[in-house]
Amino acid sequence: MQALRIALGQMEVVPGRPDLNTRSMLDMIESARVKNADMIIFPEMCVPGYFLGDTWEQRSFLRDCEHYGRLVVEASSGLCVLFGNVGVDWSKTGDDGRVRKYNSFFISQNGELRGGDNFPYPFRIKTLQPNYREFDDTRHFYSLRKLAQEMGVQAEKLLQPVNLEINGKLLKLGCILCEDGWSDDYNLEPIAIISSKGPVDLFVNISSSPFTTGKNSKRNRVFSRQVRDNGVPLAYVNNVGIQNIGKTVYTFDGQSTVYSGEGEIIDHCPPFSTELKIIDLNLSGGLRVDGPAAVPDDWDIGSIQLALSYGIERFLSSIGMGRVVLGVSGGIDSAVGACLYTSVLGPENVLLVNMPSRYNSTTTRSLAARLAQNLGCLYTVMPIQESVDRTVQQIVDTPVVSPVSDDVYLSLSSFMQENIQARDRSSRVLAGVASAFGGGFTCNANKSEMTVGYSTLYGDLAGFLAALGDLWKHQVYDLAHFINEKIYGCEVIPREIIDLVPSAELSFEQSVDEGKGDPIVYPYHDYLFRAFMEYWNRAIPEDVLDWYARGVLEENIGCAKGLPGKIFSGPKEFIEDLEKWWGLYTGLGVAKRIQAPPVLAVSRRAYGFDHRESQNGVYFTARYLELKQIILDRRRDSLPQ
Repeated sequence: MQALRIALGQMEVVPGRPDLNTRSMLDMIESARVKNADMIIFPEMCVPGYFLGDTWEQRSFLRDCEHYGRLVVEASSGLCVLFGNVGVDWSKTGDDGRVRKYNSFFISQNGELRGGDNFPYPFRIKTLQPNYREFDDTRHFYSLRKLAQEMGVQAEKLLQPVNLEINGKLLKLGCILCEDGWSDDYNLEPIAIISSKGPVDLFVNISSSPFTTGKNSKRNRVFSRQVRDNGVPLAYVNNVGIQNIGKTVYTFDGQSTVYSGEGEIIDHCPPFSTELKIIDLNLSGGLRVDGPAAVPDDWDIGSIQLALSYGIERFLSSIGMGRVVLGVSGGIDSAVGACLYTSVLGPENVLLVNMPSRYNSTTTRSLAARLAQNLGCLYTVMPIQESVDRTVQQIVDTPVVSPVSDDVYLSLSSFMQENIQARDRSSRVLAGVASAFGGGFTCNANKSEMTVGYSTLYGDLAGFLAALGDLWKHQVYDLAHFINEKIYGCEVIPREIIDLVPSAELSFEQSVDEGKGDPIVYPYHDYLFRAFMEYWNRAIPEDVLDWYARGVLEENIGCAKGLPGKIFSGPKEFIEDLEKWWGLYTGLGVAKRIQAPPVLAVSRRAYGFDHRESQNGVYFTARYLELKQIILDRRRDSLPQ
């Protein structure tokens, strides 16, 4: 057949709510039927949701998913409905001894399931199961590769097209699920294998793929190449909404796309929106009249702003929170956070609280007030010095009774007193104000701070969501510029906040008026920390020191050329700095991150389950210690005797 009218059902999937998801699907099916679609395609796991944790171990929930799946099948009168659901084989077990589950692709038509004529089940199952980053598929689902091994056949034998009859003509579908299209690092290529069993008329990839900066651009390159190699059009359908894996919250951007047989993009759905898109697809491979469709760039700061705003809105909606309290210091992080929450909730539902101590300058106090005025938010000032002094006095003046000696008294260093200020702001003021305001209070920590634990437990690390927790400091600044220029069209974030030296203002040693600020040199450390945390082959001090010794450090971490030489006077200072931050990242920082709020993810690796870590303590490899000694000895040898 030459032409096919398909409907892309880019829907919001609510995790763990097959009832709500099925209702959305039935509405879309009816709309597609009215528009004379031959086929409607829904995302992967659109009935149950995807990131459900150990909900997958609940047998009653699995039966519920089957029930709602049958309702979708019954609704397929007059058109073909393609959708994702859990496929259950109650007669078999998985590797965990529980009932066997498959991540499945269902094809229904006229009230019946199709595809069982050349496959062990009346549905297709995922071949390549991701087990990296946020994914944990092998914990719960049995793959096609495992099924083939159990049956004593090659996986290639099970990768067969689905035979359909539409409008009196045969249509051969290549049905794959998400990761099956990302086969470059696997020893199987499902698209190529199914294509060899053809001729295939159309490939369909149903996905549940979270947003990551730049991911859609890469997907278009990968899928376009695969389509060109096989000469078969492809329809990719992804969901929108948010899902979480406990400590990490993901947005799903949709970006459902149809590719011609030449690999060109015919059409696509806009990101982060529910849409039923009807496309008349020429299966012979011809392009739309006006040429390939343009797709938005998802590498820029605008795509991050969109993902954050969408994620905040959906997260607040999911937990039933309509009001937010946010501590504003006059600094960049709280300013950007205030703008994001205000754009989602409206200024009447956002209460900004400035909590000065004796160390907070008039500069930052006035900037916090100007920000609130520019946004039109509710605003209050609640000084903390009196309560901090009272806490300090109570601790140092109260005796600690010892059963074997005289009473002793505790003492507080200046560093300890800094932390008391941070905890007083969050645990006392913001928590109490949030309760009175009928909302929750936010965490303003960024990714740089979370990496090395430059935040206070139960203080500035507290809150219900770390919306900026996946942004490096330079991205926070980029976002501030974008908010001013593109969202508000004016300096809603005062320019002075952007120009101000970043500082916690917890002591006179952090005076912004004197240009004193955080110990993190963000233009360098942002990139060093990113190498530790985000790189696919993650860097450790051994790698960093090797790059430094060979003069390729800047090239490998991405910071400005020559910057380390301006910061450090020599190898000794460079090594001391490296060991300090590595020690914090793998030491106390881990303990703090375990107790941190959920992070809203936008990058290639976010804190939480996406960055699985153990409290193992600080370690330096033997090669690092050897390199360190060589570099330091070389420096000593160069000194005049």
